Amino acid sequence: MNKYIDKASEKREKNDIIAGRNPVMEAIKSGRAIEAILTARGERSGSLVPIIAKAKEKKIPVKEVDLKKLDFLAKGVSHQGIIAQCAVKEYSTLDEVFKSAEERGEPPFIVVLDRIEDPHNLGAIIRTAECAGAHGVIIPERRSAGLSFTVEKTSAGALEYMPIVRVKNISTTLQKLKDMGVWIYGADMEGENYKEVNFQGAVALVIGNEGKGIGPLVARDCDVIVSLPMKGKINSLNASVAAGILMYEIASNR
Repeated sequence: MNKYIDKASEKREKNDIIAGRNPVMEAIKSGRAIEAILTARGERSGSLVPIIAKAKEKKIPVKEVDLKKLDFLAKGVSHQGIIAQCAVKEYSTLDEVFKSAEERGEPPFIVVLDRIEDPHNLGAIIRTAECAGAHGVIIPERRSAGLSFTVEKTSAGALEYMPIVRVKNISTTLQKLKDMGVWIYGADMEGENYKEVNFQGAVALVIGNEGKGIGPLVARDCDVIVSLPMKGKINSLNASVAAGILMYEIASNR
């Protein structure tokens, strides 16, 4: 049984990598959700130039990496100096998230992630969000982990059920959520004790970057800043742990 599970996992892992110039160009043209284009450092020959131009036209991040990294990711496939890292699942829309809440007869409960870069943290947060009854997770297009095989694996299957929305700008999205009647709660060290906050109604919980927390512009867009009391000698929690505590506090208020 494990043999078949391992083969399925291997197939899914390969599906989030597209190697080779023609395959990458076709993936870009088709509109497939691509997290980033990786090219060999210093390589700009022949057909690579129009591929990079097309990627930038589609607002897809292009990164130069060592050739050894491309070799590792391609796993023996001829990559010709370029690889596309694709999402293992199509992204949802904000309208779909609100529709999900409406169908369940619940006020919207949305988790907003401001630059979570570790795919293991993203996967763990998606897993907890699904278990806590959230209707969707929002991530930014840039400076954020995308829906990679690692995220899918860490989510332990939750990614299949949780709508993920990718947006260009978190601040603009928070303003849109406010216009739709959602209260925005940001997690930060300098805030109200989360136990003293009423999380009832339509809620968006903002969790910030693993090292820097939520950005100052995003913090200003929050209606309430909440914090977790720190009684030990260090003053921070892992992002996914903090998110989990707050998500279940929100769930208990609903």
